[in-house]
Amino acid sequence: MRAQAQPQATDPILLMKGITKVYPNGLVANSNVTFEVRKGEIHALVGENGAGKTTLMKVLFGLEKPDEGSIFIKGEEVRISSPNDAIRYGVGMVHQHFMLAPSLTVAENIVLGAEPRKGIWFDRKRAEQVCKELSEKYGLHAEPAAKIKDVPVGIRQRVEILKALMRGSDILVLDEPTAVLTPQETDELFEALKSLKAMGHTIIFISHKLREVKELSDRVTVLRSGKVIGTRDTDQVTVEEISRMMVGRDVVLKPMRPKATGTRGEVRLLAKNLNLVQDGTQVLKDVTLQVRAGEILGIAGVEGNGQVELAEVITGLSPCDSGEIWVCGQDATGKSPGEIRDMGLSHIPQDRMIFGVASNASISENLISTRYDKRPVSNGFSLDIKAVAKLGQDLISRFGIKASSAQQAVGTLSGGNIQKVVIAREFSTEPKVIIANQPTRGIDIGATESVHKYLVDATESGTAVLLVSADLTEVMSLSNRLIVMYEGQVVAYFDEVQGLEEEEIGLYMLGLKRQEPDEVTASMMGRPVE
Repeated sequence: MRAQAQPQATDPILLMKGITKVYPNGLVANSNVTFEVRKGEIHALVGENGAGKTTLMKVLFGLEKPDEGSIFIKGEEVRISSPNDAIRYGVGMVHQHFMLAPSLTVAENIVLGAEPRKGIWFDRKRAEQVCKELSEKYGLHAEPAAKIKDVPVGIRQRVEILKALMRGSDILVLDEPTAVLTPQETDELFEALKSLKAMGHTIIFISHKLREVKELSDRVTVLRSGKVIGTRDTDQVTVEEISRMMVGRDVVLKPMRPKATGTRGEVRLLAKNLNLVQDGTQVLKDVTLQVRAGEILGIAGVEGNGQVELAEVITGLSPCDSGEIWVCGQDATGKSPGEIRDMGLSHIPQDRMIFGVASNASISENLISTRYDKRPVSNGFSLDIKAVAKLGQDLISRFGIKASSAQQAVGTLSGGNIQKVVIAREFSTEPKVIIANQPTRGIDIGATESVHKYLVDATESGTAVLLVSADLTEVMSLSNRLIVMYEGQVVAYFDEVQGLEEEEIGLYMLGLKRQEPDEVTASMMGRPVE
């Protein structure tokens, strides 16, 4: 029987004590971790990739079983062996990748698994009423009858939160909740979370964005290498101190934008009037852009507005219906990915596990996957095993990949080190153009710092970079020039990024403002195209 005594304000509503989790491959994900959260606080949980944050929260939500340790909720020791157990004890979790059914409505998703009935039939009217009442109570507006596939990312996140709240969550775990939000949507989310806190809910906030951690949280716990480094009152610690606790060294957090030059280099990438229709929807509409040597052109936009399709068309992964693509003065329209690579283009794909690496292959095998038929690793007929081994070791050292050897399977590395393998492969061929699609997604502050440095260093040697990122701060801190995409179109172009406000860009990302299409193209193509 659960204890009835209510905790005092300073008593922990959640205590995870001595949690240890060792995976079958010997990886120690959590080592004697004690994590304490007070009732009615917003508690940030931060750390590098592989630090143990996700595993600890999986243990709390019943997705992983700890080898050692105990969990106490409201002073009572509990055993959580499944998400149903976690929900029963008042724990809800909103994952970074939403767990929603796109074809169902907002209301249907919220009540899924606990559907109201009228006899044997689903009571749609009651479901929509439940959705409306929850939205009003918690200040998280979502149109009950709208289908998930038709609503923006910010609304989908609200639906996930409302789902958890409907099931009685007192403790709400949010995993990277602002990763794909505009500044306006982030502000709205933070206001909602503060309201939840005022109502007595407890929130565990997992984020790599330390400035948001400072703004939102009451306390912060830092994990490193599976161990707790410390817990601090957030207002008593700086962003720099948090990052130092996470990484174990000082981290450069300032913008790393390439040096502006009076005369920009030659045009390395040119896309003209690209159009693409998929499943009856026009996902690219007359997209025109150009990137010159030695600069980064950033693309800002809420995910799902054509950025992925644009990158796939430029890199040859998907054909366009009309338009032209030129790489280093060569017509790349309709060419294969291999042919476009031979023109001097490298590609960091948005999903490293699906498109970036072969997880069961070794680091060396992944590093040569785009040059296995070229010298020095091949003589045209067979691989030079010594050359392959040397290349692997050289790139592991040069790009700081943490691995036991070049023969280690890529899938056994941390997310940040997998991304470094992709970066090492793509940068080491001395490309003239780099398409960097979400290059730091899901990686920690230390690995992010490294990726940013590689991108900037590449431009200083004359490489042209097209940067696609859902992280607006990243786009604005790295780019020389910037475009904004909305519903498959370029709706804004800025020839100078310094001085722009994130809130202004957010208005274009949400479709609330747009520049005239002809003016956008004229401004972007104003310089002579070489």
